[in-house]
Amino acid sequence: MKTSSASILAGAALLHGNKANAQALKLPLGLQLYSVRQYLPTDYDGTLKVLGELGYREVEAAGYYNHSVAEVRQAMDKANLKLVSSHYSLDDLHKQLDSILAFHHELGVGHIICSFPGFKDPSRLKNVAPKDRIHAYTLEDWRWNAEQFNAIGEKVNEAGMRFGYHNHFMEFKETEGAIPLVELIEHTDPAKVTIEMDCGWVVVGGGDPVEYLRKFPKRITMLHVKDFKRSADPAAEPTVAELGQGSIDYRPIFAEAAKSGHIEHIFVEQEAFDIPWMQSLKVDADYMRKLGAA
Repeated sequence: MKTSSASILAGAALLHGNKANAQALKLPLGLQLYSVRQYLPTDYDGTLKVLGELGYREVEAAGYYNHSVAEVRQAMDKANLKLVSSHYSLDDLHKQLDSILAFHHELGVGHIICSFPGFKDPSRLKNVAPKDRIHAYTLEDWRWNAEQFNAIGEKVNEAGMRFGYHNHFMEFKETEGAIPLVELIEHTDPAKVTIEMDCGWVVVGGGDPVEYLRKFPKRITMLHVKDFKRSADPAAEPTVAELGQGSIDYRPIFAEAAKSGHIEHIFVEQEAFDIPWMQSLKVDADYMRKLGAA
């Protein structure tokens, strides 16, 4: 992420300046399990148990660490957690869609989410450094992704689940006169593809989550919630923070989400920790309750 922090967090000050109180979403408190990816491989059951004790009630998977359906279900039940969604890259969905659908159908998961897009012609990236590939998407790539999402979404629907797409920050960089996330929304079938909007990455990309909720209220049905700190160095990457400890005020975002009436699930995602992880996730949980989101 080499965008300057000044532009990265443009609009965050505006969010802070809005003092509107959020309407209560009052959704089950959710967590994207990528947050605890360092702990699940060595203590799957124990880590989930702690999340339940912190008050999290729904989770979204980002890998199962070789656990069977029965083992996952048992661990979730013991922790009083409901597994409602799971993340996969487009590359993994292309390679393993049938087995992914079979696994999650047996597990009873309701959503399969594409966590990262692909390239129409990956061969053109052979001379592009891996760190630079996130900036290499063309408008043709985004429209190709939309076609892939429609096809995958149809198969996911047939398996009794819903398919969606989770954004990062590159979807908000104007590309050949278009905003990629808008292209994805406008070129996908609402019956086949929903949007899981990561509000933190929207702000990092220079967008406004409130604006997208207003413009596409029926298309956005799930939210990711994370925060970032400002940096005095305009060239610095944004620094991950606990909710309420960074630059993003979620009150207007939650208020608009409640107004839309279409948000079904909301997941905290704490991508890094600079305090003990349990303490960090408690700060996040307390913030969500304070603002009436959970």
